[in-house]
Amino acid sequence: MNKPIAIIAGEPNSISSEIIFKCWKLKKKYIHKPLFIIGSVQLLNLQMKQLKYKIKIKKINKHFKIRDLNEIELPVYDIDYTQKKPFEKISSKSNKYIFKCFEVALKFVKDKKILGFINCPISKEYLFKNKHQGVTEFLSKKLNKKNNNEVMLIYNKKLSVSPITTHIPLNQVSKKINQYKIVEKVKIINNFYKKFLNKKPNFAILGLNPHNFSISKKSEEKKIINKAIKSLVKLKINAKGPVAPDSSFVIFKKYKFDVIIGMYHDQVLSPFKALYNFFAINITLGLPYIRISPDHGIAEDIVGKKIANPNSLIESIKFFNYIK
Repeated sequence: MNKPIAIIAGEPNSISSEIIFKCWKLKKKYIHKPLFIIGSVQLLNLQMKQLKYKIKIKKINKHFKIRDLNEIELPVYDIDYTQKKPFEKISSKSNKYIFKCFEVALKFVKDKKILGFINCPISKEYLFKNKHQGVTEFLSKKLNKKNNNEVMLIYNKKLSVSPITTHIPLNQVSKKINQYKIVEKVKIINNFYKKFLNKKPNFAILGLNPHNFSISKKSEEKKIINKAIKSLVKLKINAKGPVAPDSSFVIFKKYKFDVIIGMYHDQVLSPFKALYNFFAINITLGLPYIRISPDHGIAEDIVGKKIANPNSLIESIKFFNYIK
């Protein structure tokens, strides 16, 4: 069965609806699985009028069939939500609606009705407040997992990156990295590449300190990272390092690295985004399903201006072609 993918409409007062409309308009230019949107039909129609798009929407229910997801009308599983204006100031008002969208997507996953889902950008500040660090952590907590081995993989077919720690303050990083966490997360990425991309990846494991140097005899490189790399090599995983962080993105082509593993979020995401910008996607691994999101935020400053770039959402949709 050719299962579809679901796209959660995300934060209502963001660029989410605009990039959805643009992707739908461009759908004939890229190969994709059948798909549908989880969101408010009323709001999508209101925003469509504001953005001057003409797209027919088709409501679907939980009993939908693949034949209902045609290329003519945009299929939408309707979640009740209304607001007076097409775009309003972002607030916590939409939280219940967004959580309901996730709830529906997770039920479809559980019932094996979809391959996985994409969530359009959300505001972590308003949606999660202090309860979760991000969508990756939120979805992991929904499974009540003890080990929290969820993995944030920022993917591009030329190079991917993954931080061992995610959305935490920089002064907590050294306390949160350990040998077990590095080994387990690299194993998950390695298995993902082999299963879905038919490739045994080459990993660059970065150090934590500048130039991998510390005057301390118990530096993170010596007491944690070196040991993790040795464990990975014993598992016949292609891991090299510790690689100096400041040169890793200069030498990755020379050494044919497929994945760069960083110790913290901005260590790898900042240079990666400078290289690939909107041609990257955020994949959550370590879950019993595939969850992807565009690798950008809500772009509050350009909402309603019709200048949002849809490429990361298009790349997210295209990635599901690898999933059977």
